[in-house]
Amino acid sequence: MPVYEYLCNDCGPFTDMRPMAECDDPQDCPRCGAESPRVILTAPAFFCMPSDKRRAIATNERSAQAPKSLAEYKASHGPGCGCCSTTKKKPARLMTKTKSGAKGFPTARPWMISH
Repeated sequence: MPVYEYLCNDCGPFTDMRPMAECDDPQDCPRCGAESPRVILTAPAFFCMPSDKRRAIATNERSAQAPKSLAEYKASHGPGCGCCSTTKKKPARLMTKTKSGAKGFPTARPWMISH
């Protein structure tokens, strides 16, 4: 069960573990018993996440505001890199054209309509 944060007007913030189905329901304050709404005061903790996934999320967050320049990208991806290597190219796809100019792909799925 996840831990949610609540804010009591008299006593201040507190946390409680509740089922996800009750995430939006208010919770009674453990000190004074007043009904308190759920609030988000802190960022979610990712300490249980594997380091490579945490690094990927951090990279995505960073690139959302300031993408890498071409020089920065090339510096981090050298020759033989699996994601951008030019050593392994896909074979060219077989394409035919009819007299009317329509394209046809004989190796494609026959039930698909070509554009």
